[in-house]
Amino acid sequence: MMTPNEMLTRYNAHSAAHTYALGFTWRECLYVTKLTFEEIAKYAKLTRASSAKGGHAKLRIKLTAEDRATLSASAEKLGTADLLTMDTAHNRGENLEKILTERWVGGTWVKDSTPFWVAGDLRVNGEEIQVKLDGAELTNEKVLSHLAAGLC
Repeated sequence: MMTPNEMLTRYNAHSAAHTYALGFTWRECLYVTKLTFEEIAKYAKLTRASSAKGGHAKLRIKLTAEDRATLSASAEKLGTADLLTMDTAHNRGENLEKILTERWVGGTWVKDSTPFWVAGDLRVNGEEIQVKLDGAELTNEKVLSHLAAGLC
């Protein structure tokens, strides 16, 4: 099993984006803040997939209430938290991508499944940005092992 630091190092080495748009809710509002890899890595916590899904280690972004309070002071307020559930055809993370595409890129969002090692979720002024919502999986040991073996 890889340590969290090994997983983060491998993830960063393969990632096509090194800027992150981290979405989170605080006091019924939805916020987003741009972070570097080093900054978002502080919020990565090691968890495990269920045994039905292989039980492999995964890194998940987990903010505490204190983290959300601190980040909200300098984050962009997008509106109320219910923006994440307004479009019921998509999950919360996809809704965040849609909101940011409309605001930052000015385009129409199209759902895709491009992996993190190919491209970010958004391209803003030539910069690849990976969009993550508090609670989202950053990566997992299975994917990182496949990348290391050249299977991806």
